[in-house]
Amino acid sequence: MRRHVRWLGGLVIVISLWMPVVAQRGTADGQWRSYNGDLGSTKYAPLDQINKGNVAALKIVWRRPAVDSRLTAKNPTLTFSGNFRATPLMVNGVLYSPNGVGLVEAFHPATGETIWVQEPFAATELPGDSTRGVAYWSDGRDERILAQRGGHLYALNAKTGKVYDNFGQRGRVDLKIGLGPLMTDYRWTGAPLVIRDVVVVGASMTDSPGQKEQPRGDVRAFDVRTGALRWQFHVIPQAGEFGVETWEGESWQYSGQAPVWSLFSADEELGYLYMPVTSPTSDMYGGHRLGDNLFGTSLVCVDARTGKRVWHFQLTHHDLWDYDPPTAPTLVDITVEGKPIKAVVQVTKQSFAYVFDRVTGQPVWPVQERPVPQSTTPGERTAATQPFPTKPPAFDRQGSTIDNLIDFTPELRAEALAIVKEYVIGPLFTPPSIRGTGATDTKGTIQLPGSVGGADWQGAAFDPDTGWLYVPSITTPFVADIIEGNPKETNFRYTRGSRRWIGGPRGLPLFKPPYGRITAIDLNRGEHRWMVPNGDGPR
Repeated sequence: MRRHVRWLGGLVIVISLWMPVVAQRGTADGQWRSYNGDLGSTKYAPLDQINKGNVAALKIVWRRPAVDSRLTAKNPTLTFSGNFRATPLMVNGVLYSPNGVGLVEAFHPATGETIWVQEPFAATELPGDSTRGVAYWSDGRDERILAQRGGHLYALNAKTGKVYDNFGQRGRVDLKIGLGPLMTDYRWTGAPLVIRDVVVVGASMTDSPGQKEQPRGDVRAFDVRTGALRWQFHVIPQAGEFGVETWEGESWQYSGQAPVWSLFSADEELGYLYMPVTSPTSDMYGGHRLGDNLFGTSLVCVDARTGKRVWHFQLTHHDLWDYDPPTAPTLVDITVEGKPIKAVVQVTKQSFAYVFDRVTGQPVWPVQERPVPQSTTPGERTAATQPFPTKPPAFDRQGSTIDNLIDFTPELRAEALAIVKEYVIGPLFTPPSIRGTGATDTKGTIQLPGSVGGADWQGAAFDPDTGWLYVPSITTPFVADIIEGNPKETNFRYTRGSRRWIGGPRGLPLFKPPYGRITAIDLNRGEHRWMVPNGDGPR
């Protein structure tokens, strides 16, 4: 075994009777101090005012625009993205959230009234992109909001919104420094995380660049008081580092990406940071980077003070499917066969929930390396096996098979069979295939789950009282096709093709329902307790 693990992002567990939260997990006192509620990403709140008896009667009390109205009144031509995706923090009676241009706003939770709005560093920097969230830090005297915007990391006074002049350069850290000539390939739209006086940032990068020479998506940590760089973790090992041998032909020298574009989790008591590292350059074809490619598509645990690796588990070897771990892992305390375990759960696009001892990295239940289909693409060499957890069972459909096709009527099934006849189909981890141009050529591989899951951004929520994990998921097949690279445009032998969602006959989904699910998993036993359909299918 290779070891060394319709939006639902606001999924929060609500219980009908108040009870104390397990001290080390979940939120308390109506606070929401981290993007996912707490550093362990449980998304749990022990609140009792809203329950199944009154949730249908909820009404809107107030609304806020994506950008504070006073800011848009002064700048009537200001435009901003409709992709407003922030999750506010709730700290000491104040909500904090990035707005539609990435500036932080503080406002009152009862009325929605503005308390303060972050000022742009310069008038020319007013336009910007929306981001997913901010982080909060306090030492008992000083309170700070940490935010990423436009290639910079800011430290703001939580009471006033003003920057700290002694943080970085006049209140901000330039995240582009030290990244080399390809710094423009980075985007910082996630949410930072603060643990033990360091603020940790990831990045977002293109999945399918035109050239194989790409920058790495290294994770970096900065001093929360000064902004000084504390450490940098190489997501692609460099010369002499652990794992460099998993990059054949010294492909580590030019390969890039593999950032943490999602979110981090942390254990303050242990001082450990858990990083869901994503796939390296590039999606669908990896003939230029033979080998398992650590730490691509892996859960990596590091010491938060030093950035040194404690343990890791690679979730997909030599990833070709864009099977990035799409969400922060969830830190849970469970009891398995009478033994208490401090665990961490990573849900994946493949619809697996990998459960590890978060101290040692040992799987709580065995993970088996099983043979998987192999690539027929010239120059490609897929991993012979992939890691399959024995518990819990998969929480959504895996693999595109004839038996899973829509069969509401014999006519619909016949039409669905005609569609899949033009593609390669098979079990989970069936590799991408070449999209041919001849009359009898196949058009690629139908990949299920597709590159949006299974699980996706929303991740999972955990109830520490019951030990149950709640996972929303979707059943969305994608076409994993590759085409020959044009030497005038790329130095890849093959590049990603359409990578599109594929529908079924007459505008219906290709496969049987359910098309979305919410699954309750008992993590003390590694078993499903229930599943309910959720949603009406991809369109």
